[in-house]
Amino acid sequence: MNFEHVVVVNDPADPLLTELNREEVWFGLLCRAEDARPFLPGLEACMIVERSESELVRELQFGSALIRDRVTLMPMESIRFESERTASHPGGSLTITIEEPAEGVLVLRFRYLTTLPEEAGSPDRAYAEYVKAAYHQSDLDTVRVIRMIAESGRIQ
Repeated sequence: MNFEHVVVVNDPADPLLTELNREEVWFGLLCRAEDARPFLPGLEACMIVERSESELVRELQFGSALIRDRVTLMPMESIRFESERTASHPGGSLTITIEEPAEGVLVLRFRYLTTLPEEAGSPDRAYAEYVKAAYHQSDLDTVRVIRMIAESGRIQ
């Protein structure tokens, strides 16, 4: 399954949105990499098992399921999460890119690549649509949590 969409962070036409700058959004994405628990309901633990300047390897504990992923950082531009395939987890990737399509407009582009089939007529098609809706909601929540982090004053 390939799934891509954008979530608006700043839109000058919407005065109700508190404007965030690129640094605040990037900091929020780093928070998601370091400890994904506030971003992923049901995540019980997020342990960094390897670290370099541009990558993290994490173990994510969801109940009895343990998922290992690699996080690749492109500072101020994008972050990529690649989960390993196991007997109980199909693996896949998520890339989140910070984009500015117009002056004053800031969006996050979410790109998912999974092994989930989504061909028309496939019995898994309905499930793929459900997963897409869940990903979309999770991505809206990601922006909500990033806003909460920025508004908490943690970013100086």
